[in-house]
Parts: sequence; C-alpha cells; structure tokens
Amino acid sequence: MTRYTLGLDYGSDSVRALLVDTSNGKEIATNVVYYPRWKQGLFCEPAKDQFRQHPLDYVESLEQVVQGLWAQAPAGAAEQVVGISFDTTGSTPVAVDENGVALALKPEFAENPNAMFVLWKDHTAILEAQQITQASAKSDENYIKYEGGIYSSEWFWAKALHVLREDESVRNAAHSWVEHCDWMSALITGTTHPSAFRASRCAAGHKQMWHESWGGYPPNEFFTSIDPLLDGLRDRLPAQTFTAEEKCGELTQEWADKLGLPVGTVVTFSAFDCHMGAVGANVKPGVLTKVMGTSTCDIAIASYEDMGDKCIKGICGQVDGSVVPGMVGLEAGQSAFGDLYAWFRNLINWPLKNIEASDVLDAETKAKLAQEIEDKTLFKLGEEAAKLPIGSTGVTALDWVNGRRTPDADQTVAMAITGLKMGSHAPQIYRSLVEATAFGARAIIERFKSEGVAIDSVVTIGGISKKSDFVMQTCADVWNCPIDVLESEQSCALGAAIFASVAAGVYPSVAAAQEVMASPVCKTYQPNAENAAKFDELYKNYQALGAYVESSK
Repeated sequence: MTRYTLGLDYGSDSVRALLVDTSNGKEIATNVVYYPRWKQGLFCEPAKDQFRQHPLDYVESLEQVVQGLWAQAPAGAAEQVVGISFDTTGSTPVAVDENGVALALKPEFAENPNAMFVLWKDHTAILEAQQITQASAKSDENYIKYEGGIYSSEWFWAKALHVLREDESVRNAAHSWVEHCDWMSALITGTTHPSAFRASRCAAGHKQMWHESWGGYPPNEFFTSIDPLLDGLRDRLPAQTFTAEEKCGELTQEWADKLGLPVGTVVTFSAFDCHMGAVGANVKPGVLTKVMGTSTCDIAIASYEDMGDKCIKGICGQVDGSVVPGMVGLEAGQSAFGDLYAWFRNLINWPLKNIEASDVLDAETKAKLAQEIEDKTLFKLGEEAAKLPIGSTGVTALDWVNGRRTPDADQTVAMAITGLKMGSHAPQIYRSLVEATAFGARAIIERFKSEGVAIDSVVTIGGISKKSDFVMQTCADVWNCPIDVLESEQSCALGAAIFASVAAGVYPSVAAAQEVMASPVCKTYQPNAENAAKFDELYKNYQALGAYVESSK
C-alpha cells in the first residue's frame, strides 16, 4: 500500500499543505490558503513594528488547506496518510490561559492584538531584548552564549515580557506562553493543556534559552532580576524538549473529522520552517542552506567533534538536534531580503494606488491595470539592473530595512542608501538593493567561517531562488561560491513530510528518509571570478556604510 505523509508549512502570509509519497519523495499534491485577517492588515501597526496574527487564521486555514488538498490528490489518498508534521515561523509565541487556550480564542480577548501570536518580525520588544542581553552579560553563567550572545527582539522571552508589561488584562489571564510550531502539534493531538503539553527542541533551544547544561531554562532568579513579571514562567514551561522526528501524539477524532484524515494518524513534534527546509534540502556539514523569502534564514549543521566547546558569536543559536538528530544545528539570517525589494516596489508604485487618474477608466479596470504594473515591476527592474556594469551606479545601500538579525542582532539599526544623484534612476537603485542583500548574506557566511564553521557552498530554497537569475548570479559572485537551487517549490513542507515519515515508522532515521525523499537540485550558479573581485571592493563600501550607520545611532 502506498504510504503518504503530510507536511504543513505555516509562513508569514499563508499555510501550505504538501502530500508526499514516502516511497520516492514525489510531491503528489499541494494547496495554499492565505490568512484572511492578516491579508486585511488587521491587528498590525507597521509604523510601530507591531505584527500580530490571530489564532483563528491558523485554525481556519488548517482545515481549509487540507480539505482543499483532497480535491487535487488521488482518490482515497487521505486514508493512506500515515504521518503529519508542521513547520512555522518563529519566534511567534502566544499567551495561553491555565487550560492552555490561546487568549485570543476567548471572547474577551478576541480583538486584542496582545492576546494573539506575536509574529517573528514584530520588533516591539527591542528594550526587553536589550535588558535580557545585559542581564546575561552580568550573570555568572551567560545564558545566551548558545544563542549568539545577543538576545533579539524577535524572540520568545523579549516578546512575552513586552506584552506582560504593556497589557494588564493579558498579564492577569496568561498562565504561560507557547510557540506557534508547538501549538499546532498540540492542537491536533489534544495536548494543549499545560498538564499534557510538550515542547520542541528547535524552538526552545534557539529562542527560549533552553539548554541541557543548565537543566532546561535559566533559573527563575535570572528572569526576576530582569523583571518580576517573569516570576515563575520558566517553571510553567516543559523542562524536557523533543526533536522533530519524535512522535508528539495522534490525531484526535475532532481534527480527523475536520481534516478528513484517519483518527490516530501520527503527529510529530514541530520545528521552525527554515530548519525543516534544510532537511528537505538534504543538509550536510559544510553546506549552508538558505531559505530566501521575505526574510532569510540560514541553516548549517556541524558534528559534535567539529563544534567542540565553540560558542558562535552573533548568530541565532546552536542547538543539539534542532535540524537533524546527532548534529548541532546553527541558525542565522537576514531580517529582510524579499521584503527590501517589495519595499522599493511599493515605494515607486505608490501613485498607482493613491492618485486618482482619468475618469475614462472605471475603478475595476484601474485597479486591474495597477496590479498588473505592480506584478511586473520587480521583473522589469531586474532585467534592466542586470545590464548595468558592476560598480557603475555609485550607489551603496544597506539591507537593514527591518533591522539586522545577524550577524550580531540589532533591530534598532536602519537601512541607508548613499551615492544618489540627479542621474540615479530606478534600476540603479534596485541594483544597489540586490547587492545589499547579497552583501548582508556574505557577512553571515564570513561570520560562520571566522568562528570555525566550514561553509564551502550554498543551497537555496524559496521563491526568490527560482524567480530571478539576476539576484542569484549576483549572490554567487558576491559570496564567491557555488549556489545550488532546489527543485522543490515547497522545501519546508517537504522537510516536514520527511520528519513525519520517520515518526510514523516508514524510515528508521532522518538520514534514511532523506536519501529517498529529499529534493534534487534543479540549477547551479557558479561564481564569476572577475565579478567576484569587483564585488570584493564594493563590499568594503557596504561595510563602511554599515559602520557609519551603527556609530550614528
């Protein structure tokens, strides 16, 4: 009998479902559903760096995306699903009550953004992150030494503390906090209650300061030294954590009915999207897996022997088993990649949506034309920017439009651009932005190397890697290394399906499953030595501009 696994990938804007044949890794069917409230911009205030998502967006879209999948899958496929696994963005935590209910699911909190999931790119907790970093530096034990030595406003404890400080009603109702990835697995296995809830290694290790050497989380006294509002929270979090190939539970009757799947289907512990994407990309030592989307997440793995007692500075953590069992997973990334391009597209297209044109066209036609232009903008910009000789624009930009994730997290820094003149036109500026994102990625690669982590080549996954030859060749030249692009359009969901196959007993190990199910490479970009030398000089300009911006804060 054919055995399928189901990978569910929760991104920033939508959820994707992928049905995979475990015997050969073939992607049988896929479906995407966008979060309705998020699409309307509800509960977000970009000017304040506030980005929140309602749990109903996750719950409703789960049912819709899986039910819609069966319309595309072979007849009877649902009955042959043996395992389910989730990946999500992170850190994206939510406050829960004493019964494990996400507060925004209760009527009194239904419209309160502080009771919702605090999305990864929410940067309202900059102060709290700085205070956690300062407290760690003063402590006898540096509890963030395995998280790069700098705590980020994108992470669990900073976000929880910020909300607790800001909202008395949430503070009084919150029993604990749960990461999105962990909440999804618990939801469909009926284990959301604190007495039954268990947590993933990936989220706890990379964002919550969990480490075996200090018995789980830092002691309560460490947290209360930062703010008494954190008193006791660490004791309400599960001390034990589990890797993603382990079984979290089984699908409940309620969710079996909602999803059209067999009761008792195995559900794994979850992980973050980039970590599972790396597994779908057949991650191995010496290869950096880069998930390229609105932001980027960079994943590497290293053996215990290679890591030794190293604490890699300025990254998003090093965690035993966060990517694959028996290896240390290392995470880094950029807070904006595609988002920087989208920012520029929206900037130059502002008049299309905000200035009334001739009444010759009706409103619907105007909107359609505006959308067509917007959809083609980046393609045309890239086409023209690719024609410009390297170094000819005189324009240098930073990629910090949403702060800097790594190296050395700092969400207070801002993007900058220099060298603009009257003759500067849109393709020149766009080229500088593409170069900036490539330079930002190079800084991460150089940090890994300087800290003793081997990076010999790069594998990319995500939409950008398959949409723009200009962007990818620029990256290959700037990084001066080969870049493999994966064939799969859904590598994160594929990684989740691989983990599900192990938890369901189809394969004895993640490595065995990867041999059969991981995605092949569809294209390779090779660096041009002449271009790489030119970019070495331009990279110095990027570094100088970055140093100036940091010194001017």
